[in-house]
Amino acid sequence: MNSSNPVLTRAYNERRGYAAMDRVPSSTENLEAMYEAPAASSLRTGRMTMDDVVARTGILFGTALVVGAAAWYFNLQGLFIVGLIGGLVTGLIGAFSKKVRPALYITYAVCQGLVLGIISKVYELFYNGIVQQAIVATIAAFVGMLFMYRSGRLRATPKFTRTLIGATIGYFILALGSFIGSFFGLGGGMGLYGLSGFGPLLAIAGVALASFFLVLDFDQVEQGVRAGVPQEESWRAGFGLLMTVVWLYLEVLRLLAILRGNND
Repeated sequence: MNSSNPVLTRAYNERRGYAAMDRVPSSTENLEAMYEAPAASSLRTGRMTMDDVVARTGILFGTALVVGAAAWYFNLQGLFIVGLIGGLVTGLIGAFSKKVRPALYITYAVCQGLVLGIISKVYELFYNGIVQQAIVATIAAFVGMLFMYRSGRLRATPKFTRTLIGATIGYFILALGSFIGSFFGLGGGMGLYGLSGFGPLLAIAGVALASFFLVLDFDQVEQGVRAGVPQEESWRAGFGLLMTVVWLYLEVLRLLAILRGNND
C-alpha cells in the first residue's frame, strides 16, 4: 500500500511502472494511484489468497481423482498395500512437518487415489451403485458445511474445536478397537461396525465428525488468508482439505454399506 513517506511512495509507484515523481504526490493523487493500480495478487505480494488455495486444492483433488479412476478401470488391486502404506506415511509426514512439501502432498494424493479407486471398486461389486451415492453424499456434505460456515451458523470457536478434537480421538480409539476385534470375529468380521444397532450409530458418528472437521479446515484457510501467510501455505491448506474429504468419503461409503446390508 502507499506510504506517506515520499521515498516509499516513489518506490511503490516504480514497481508498478509509474514514473518517479520529483515532488511529493498529494493525498488525492495517492488515492487515484491506489484505485487505478491493478489488484494485488499472490505473485505480487507473496501472500496466500483464496484463489491460491482453490488452485492447489484442485490440483491435489484432480490428481487423486485421475489415479482413482485408473485404479478402478485397470483393476490395480495388487497395488493396494503400496497405496495404503504410502498414504499413511506421506499423510503423517505432511501432517506433522513444519515445512511445506508440495511434492509430498501430490504423492499423498496419488496414494489416496489408488486406495480409494480400489476400495470403491470392491464396494461396487457388493453394492451396485453405492459409489455414486457416496460421491453425491460427500459433495453434499462438503457444500452443506461450507454454506453453514460461510453463513456464520458454524464457527470454529475454541470450545467447538476442543469438543470436536476430543470426540475424534475417542472415535479413532473405538475404530482401532473395532479393527482389532474384527480379527477375532467381532461383528461378523466387521468389528464394532457389524454389531446390530451400534454399528450404524458408530458409522453415523464418523460421518458427522468428518463433516464437522471441514469447519476447522475452512477456518484455517480463512485465518491464513487474513493473516497474510506465505503463498506456499496454500499447498498445506489443500492437503488438509484432501485429508478430511478422503476421511469423509470413506465414512460415507461404510455407512451406506451398513445401511444397505441391513436392508438385504
